[in-house]
Amino acid sequence: MLGIFMVAGFSFQGTEMIGIAAGESEDPEKNIPRAVHSIFWRILLFYFGSFIVIGFLIPYTDPNLLNTDIANISISPFTLVFERFGLVAAASIMNAVILTAVLSAGNSGLYVSTRMLYALAETGQAPKCFLKLNKRGVPVNALIATAAFGLAAFLTSLIGEGKAYAWLVNISGMAGFITWIGIALCHYRFRRAYIAQGKDLRKLPYRATLFPFGPLLALMMCIIITAGQNYSAFLGTHIDWYGASVVYIGIPIFLIVFLYHKLKHKTHIIPLKEVDLSRDKE
Repeated sequence: MLGIFMVAGFSFQGTEMIGIAAGESEDPEKNIPRAVHSIFWRILLFYFGSFIVIGFLIPYTDPNLLNTDIANISISPFTLVFERFGLVAAASIMNAVILTAVLSAGNSGLYVSTRMLYALAETGQAPKCFLKLNKRGVPVNALIATAAFGLAAFLTSLIGEGKAYAWLVNISGMAGFITWIGIALCHYRFRRAYIAQGKDLRKLPYRATLFPFGPLLALMMCIIITAGQNYSAFLGTHIDWYGASVVYIGIPIFLIVFLYHKLKHKTHIIPLKEVDLSRDKE
């Protein structure tokens, strides 16, 4: 069950991109809250709405579902819905939809990854060569490096019958949940620091209404899903080290990088009253 949550989380990862786009928005105090609400309703409509429609039209006992696998798009639930309406070219339609979605996701991922690499270079956490900008203000070197990694990730689907690709999907999914853990923790500490320093919450352009329940629930759920997604690998007579390593490989990678940075820069947890809440990086 927890493994399903990891796959579902992998599908939803990317919604946090709106926070990165805030830095380049003309009017972030107005546009970002509007975008956040828009994303919520779009997810509710396009994800859950489509699941409800599929649930009404296709029973779980449908033989096409029982005999399918993820590699066969011709008998996916969405394709079956189109076929029920008499669309002969249902598989071709789904291929076009998926290709469009992949291009959109790749475009947004390339943008966000490039900006993040540039931001890391600005703070000294990545090589300074990634700070180079062209005449349009695009970090060229960061863009090239990001595109190169994306191409390499794509080529892994052709190696080892998809095993390398499965490793990358698990690393990416795990990294996404670790990122969500960091976002929830940062949001919780930001609000607590804001209050501890005597600031008025009404002055915040956008306030999460479910604080502190929201970030704490997100933190707890992400930790549970991350830790328990393949717990069955440890329950048998012999531990399935390969299965565990495929799923949990992202955790040691994160810990190694995190501890290296912490030991190198000798960072520590900043008390709430000393947290810098200024908007300027300087």
